[in-house]
Amino acid sequence: MVRQRVRIRFRKQGDLRLIGHRDLVRLLERLFRRSGLRLGTSEGFHPKPRMSFPSALALGIEGLDEVMELELAEPATAESLLAQLTRHAIPGLSFLIVEILTPGTKKAQLQSTTYQLPVPDDRRVAAAECALRLRSELAGPATEALEPDAILVRQSLEDVRLEAGTLRFRLRTSRRRSAGPRDVLAALGLEDLERSGAWLTRTEVQLQS
Repeated sequence: MVRQRVRIRFRKQGDLRLIGHRDLVRLLERLFRRSGLRLGTSEGFHPKPRMSFPSALALGIEGLDEVMELELAEPATAESLLAQLTRHAIPGLSFLIVEILTPGTKKAQLQSTTYQLPVPDDRRVAAAECALRLRSELAGPATEALEPDAILVRQSLEDVRLEAGTLRFRLRTSRRRSAGPRDVLAALGLEDLERSGAWLTRTEVQLQS
């Protein structure tokens, strides 16, 4: 029996940024039950809902364009699913797009992710200079003189810039180890901003075609 597969784009904001990925999964499972949605489950003694995320969102980071896929035990329309989920959503969680996937569609594969972080006035000049220098280095070859973490950032980073007081950068995904957003902050000397009350926001999750 072919189950209906669904791809959902959603937002995780506000205080919900303070829960980890596993807690988010449990929260979504409860929300689906309240919504009356029957999910396809794995087989065995401890069946689990068939849900997947191309990229888990790290603790403390907001997500404006998150992606999940799930399998339904009974067919539904995208419109009815979006209405049911929106009706039962909790503060900080909002559903943007529901897409019914055609049979045979491959599981979502991550291509890149984009982040932003506000930078205080007194740090902007230095941050802009660091971003410009780092961006200019991306086209050059990595040398053995660089620290391993610096090489990893250069291999993963696609773009970085400071615009209107906001740091924005995009990371490509690799089958090998990739740099995370906090690695980029460390490379720019901005890792202390989160401890000062600022927080990262993931603005886009780009999937492979």
